[in-house]
Amino acid sequence: MQEVFICKNESELSGIAKKLLSKYGESRIFAFFGEMGAGKTTFIKIICAQLGITDEVTSPTFSIVNEYINKDGESLYHFDFYRLELVEEAYDLGYEDYFFGGSYCFIEWPEKVEMLLPPDTVRVTFEVDVENNSRRISF
Repeated sequence: MQEVFICKNESELSGIAKKLLSKYGESRIFAFFGEMGAGKTTFIKIICAQLGITDEVTSPTFSIVNEYINKDGESLYHFDFYRLELVEEAYDLGYEDYFFGGSYCFIEWPEKVEMLLPPDTVRVTFEVDVENNSRRISF
């Protein structure tokens, strides 16, 4: 069953992130859909903090993938496929090793590689309501 949250400010994201991780505790692949500026990277930063990442979490717009290590030495991968022009570029990155390696993978702009996403990928959607500057987050 899909859950929907209306987020009116950034301080509410922490609670939503906890609910996401609680609901999908065994899942490792998360795809974040939404327009530019919708809050995907900010939300991923909060999730990473909750998973014990102390490194600075930034959007991997130019590097395409950032790796972060949590306090237990486990890797977490953050992808931004916005700049991909061809899905074959994901093959060049070795996406299979990431998506099927058992580590957390947080994917921005998953539309670019949708056919490569594992069937159990958790889909998180951000919709912007410009009238009241809120976000509708569903998963």
